[in-house]
Amino acid sequence: MKKILLTVTLSLALASNAMAAGDLRKEAIDAGLIPIPSDSRALNKLIGNPDDKQVELGKKLFFDPRLSKSGLISCNTCHNLATGGVDGVASAIGHGWTSNPHHLGSPTVYNSVFNAVQMWDGRFSSLEEQAKGPIEAGPEMAAPAELVVDRIGSIPAYVEEFKRAFKGEKEPVNFDNMARAIAAFERTLVTPSRFDSFLNGDSKALAENEKKGLSIFIGKGCAVCHGGIGIGGEGMQPFPVVGKFKHAGIGDFKGDKDGMVKVPLLRNITNTAPYFHNGAVWSLSEAVRIMGENQLGEKLSDDEISNIVAFLGSLEGKKPEISYPMLPSSTKDTPKPDAN
Repeated sequence: MKKILLTVTLSLALASNAMAAGDLRKEAIDAGLIPIPSDSRALNKLIGNPDDKQVELGKKLFFDPRLSKSGLISCNTCHNLATGGVDGVASAIGHGWTSNPHHLGSPTVYNSVFNAVQMWDGRFSSLEEQAKGPIEAGPEMAAPAELVVDRIGSIPAYVEEFKRAFKGEKEPVNFDNMARAIAAFERTLVTPSRFDSFLNGDSKALAENEKKGLSIFIGKGCAVCHGGIGIGGEGMQPFPVVGKFKHAGIGDFKGDKDGMVKVPLLRNITNTAPYFHNGAVWSLSEAVRIMGENQLGEKLSDDEISNIVAFLGSLEGKKPEISYPMLPSSTKDTPKPDAN
């Protein structure tokens, strides 16, 4: 009899937990949080059906330091795929060991396909545009478009790859196609997480403290800005909304012309310290505390912060397996690097 009662009690508890998880899942979806599709075809459509040949070419270009003036800096230097898609420093370091003049950090390239706009001031609307900007920027890779095209065009193996990737074009080796290829590769850098499994129906994917954190995240209004499939990245918002950001004096960045700042993605946030546009904060708990004060006008308790941080940990996703590409050799005609 006791065994029967124990079985019934356990069954009722499991049913209750499943019902509670279902309610929280509905609450999350109603709040605008969207899972990465578990179906590969749906995901591929979502990220724009990138062409396989362009993806492979883009991967090589992403890792190729010859796209920089010095021949030392690649896209992966600041967006290191082995370290969360970032460089892990407060202010990005570029050409000539130059720190970003506005003391801006490098946002992660993982899941960047879900950003509505790119760059902290939102000045680029696409991955293709963003791929061009840092290459030409003086404090970053400092390479004029003409130099990049000359280097690529001097390497026969690259020329052949561009012909295959952009079949039918008369002059496939050009700056626009370089950016298109890099963007195609970046579109594949999607990291599904346990949180997505939960939203896709797996009630056991999140621990209890993670579920509590998700509930607080929604209830306090965090999801109003950090929503969508990127859990952020949907657009621009004022920062701060309330009071003064206590680290505002680090760098001179004030946002776009209207004082708006791109809302960062929260996926893999546990991998991407330091936090905020100027890399002022290394503790995720402290970053959550500041966001509560400056964006919500609310002093979060230590317990609330702890649970929110636990939930944010569930956003750490499975990174795609990427083998380091072997790059084609330069030739005698390849323009030489210039570190000055």
